[in-house]
Amino acid sequence: MKKRPNILLTGTPGVGKTTLGRELALRSGLTYVNVGELAEEGQLYDGYDEEYKCPILDEDRVVDELDERMMEGGLIVDYHGCDLFPERWFHIVFVLRTDNTQLYTRLESRGYTGKKLKDNVQCEIFQTIYEEAMEAYSEDIVHQLPSNSPEDLENNLEQILQWTEQWIKDHN
Repeated sequence: MKKRPNILLTGTPGVGKTTLGRELALRSGLTYVNVGELAEEGQLYDGYDEEYKCPILDEDRVVDELDERMMEGGLIVDYHGCDLFPERWFHIVFVLRTDNTQLYTRLESRGYTGKKLKDNVQCEIFQTIYEEAMEAYSEDIVHQLPSNSPEDLENNLEQILQWTEQWIKDHN
């Protein structure tokens, strides 16, 4: 029986998943997993995308790498996509959302340009990740959170920590 929940933090690149995930792990005692870092460490790639100038994730290998750990529970998973993960893995999914102007600035500061910059901002405008999450998971576990300011970060941390504490009480 799982004693700690698995949480998915997802959203367009630049919305604050990593900042939230790392701080949430510190405050909750859950284990933070950044899928991009996991893939880099294990070279879990299936080629290179010349257009976007980035490696192509080998989704099957990522799922294989995480599956046993997910069954143990207590993980916060951070990734900009969500439909590659089995529905059974997560107890709750948070889709972070950021104002398009702020997102543009954040991505530009990371060196995003041209098509990569435009496509990621459009992804946020059209709620692509939110819709992907709603299709991949039960609607009652998918929640949107604003991620525009330090106040949003603190509010999101408090909300997720409260949810986590309640989940642990209810399942132990």
